[in-house]
Amino acid sequence: MKVLIIGAGIGGLATALSLHDAGIRDITIIEQVPELRPLGVGINLLPHAVRELTELGLGDEVARIGMPTSRLTYTNRFGQEIWSEPRGLDAGYRWPQYSVHRGELQMLLLAAVRSRLGAERVRLGLAAVSSDPRTDVTSVTFRDASGEERTLTADVVIAADGIHSALRKQRYPDEGDPVWNRLILWRGTAIAPAYLDGRTMIMAGDGLQKFVAYPLETPRADGLARINFIAEYRASDDDTGISDWNRAVDPSRVIDMFADWRFDWLDVPGLIAASDQVLEYPMVDRDPVDRWTWGTQTLLGDAAHAMYPIGSNGASQAILDARTLARELATTADASAALAAYEHTRRPVTAALTLSNRSLGPERVMQLAYERAPQGFDDIEHVVPLAERQRIAAEYKQAAGFDPSLLNDRPSLSVRPMAEGAGR
Repeated sequence: MKVLIIGAGIGGLATALSLHDAGIRDITIIEQVPELRPLGVGINLLPHAVRELTELGLGDEVARIGMPTSRLTYTNRFGQEIWSEPRGLDAGYRWPQYSVHRGELQMLLLAAVRSRLGAERVRLGLAAVSSDPRTDVTSVTFRDASGEERTLTADVVIAADGIHSALRKQRYPDEGDPVWNRLILWRGTAIAPAYLDGRTMIMAGDGLQKFVAYPLETPRADGLARINFIAEYRASDDDTGISDWNRAVDPSRVIDMFADWRFDWLDVPGLIAASDQVLEYPMVDRDPVDRWTWGTQTLLGDAAHAMYPIGSNGASQAILDARTLARELATTADASAALAAYEHTRRPVTAALTLSNRSLGPERVMQLAYERAPQGFDDIEHVVPLAERQRIAAEYKQAAGFDPSLLNDRPSLSVRPMAEGAGR
């Protein structure tokens, strides 16, 4: 079986490793950028994704670059605690939750692909243009930087080429741009004083304005640590949108918006001011679609289900896609049936998550506290009772597939590789 993966992001690389681990060896990854570099800022890997990377033999390497999260704490804009819960091993999972630098994780996966599959299996500088699945094999046309086009063929094509996927656009030509919810994100990292226990992820604010922070390393001897942050603000109605996806901006504007967000345990404007660079993004997603798969071609990751960065689920869901797809291809005789089974398993889950994130997902506790007590509170129990907070947290874990008991008891997605020469 010859497999062509379009996109060398986290989803595409995890797919290649998963296929190889399952005994499928004829794999090529095509990436449009001429050079892969460790770009981006921090992301979170939830325990269900860490389990999959561990079962791929990458557990120690992920632990080396990741910061194990101990707690997730929600507060209002005054720093008053609304809800706090243990995370990862502290919550009873068999696998940790990590905060990692996205670029470092991508480089880790890339190194593993080149080591296990061979460096020649990753081809750079080719952008997908279109595909033709009408023959026994699927052909995909690519264009290089000079404009020259070339066509590659494969038995299976997996489009993991992101929110602006060329192959998704071919299937949904009238879909248009991603959907903007009028929230603007400013992201960055800074060396700043560690807060709380040094391993807590915090989310402060409400649906109009929010600040997220989590450490990417253990506190140093001087009490400082590299901390990732995301500042959010709802744009005015006359704002027409943002054209650039990761535009560097003057941090002073963001600092002014959060000038009075100084808590006993965290100086928000001070953290923003200490950042090396602040990048601006629109918060966007795409509407769920009713089909990912056409014969032996399918979508994966953001190409299939781009969602808001709520609940720390984007990269984790792409990894689950990869592992599920590899399992189906390795255990189903017909490739088309395997891709259909993968879609049947993953599409309903990710569609529900996309819609849940639009309703704030687990962050609803922050909005409820704001609606019911916009000026703060003396006792959160009188504002959002414990049972309501527990229900919101539990429902999201179940929907996202990382409820502790369900994850710990779920059978592995790994499969025993088929014998050499068995057709894969």
